[in-house]
Amino acid sequence: MNRIILLGAPGAGKGAQAALIEEKYNLPHISTGDALRQNIKDETELGKFAKSFIDKGELVPDDVVISIVEDRLKKDDCKKGFILDGFPRTIYQAEALAKFSDIDYVIDVEVPDEIVVDRISGRRMCSCGKTYHISTYKSDTCEKCGQKLYQRKDDNQETVMDRLKVYHKQTEPLIDYYTDKDKLVTIDGTKSIDEVFKSIMNILK
Repeated sequence: MNRIILLGAPGAGKGAQAALIEEKYNLPHISTGDALRQNIKDETELGKFAKSFIDKGELVPDDVVISIVEDRLKKDDCKKGFILDGFPRTIYQAEALAKFSDIDYVIDVEVPDEIVVDRISGRRMCSCGKTYHISTYKSDTCEKCGQKLYQRKDDNQETVMDRLKVYHKQTEPLIDYYTDKDKLVTIDGTKSIDEVFKSIMNILK
């Protein structure tokens, strides 16, 4: 059974690794954001309740997020395992998760703050979906479709630093929490995507 939590700061590369794990091991990649949007789209009771907070510009309460994850993990595609990305974010969420699902591996993709800031603040997007980084791509137009690249509003350095502060305060304590439970494995997220994935495959073997 591969029931996996991916931990790591924003910009650590969890999303890229989750996609690779999903493809190789045929495991569903579950992010709370996607699960939340799906519930809202399907107009489930949980989705309607969550939307009532979003419409007021408020954060969706922890217990609603937990219920959405619990409901998602009951689906048939999760029977052989899953990849949780972005959940749990806090000790409270981790303790709630333990009540309805076991976890086999908690993989912490470790990247220093300065590299995270460089990765995210140097990221440039195209409306066609392609992503670039100013360190390796110098043009201001997309090589795929020719449209002008842009920087997302929350990719500026100040916002990234604020996101890192929240991560260190709320989510980083999960490292000790899962270490105490002998679930945590830390890997070097500064390496290339392929090298990081090889490290993950060695863990899952």
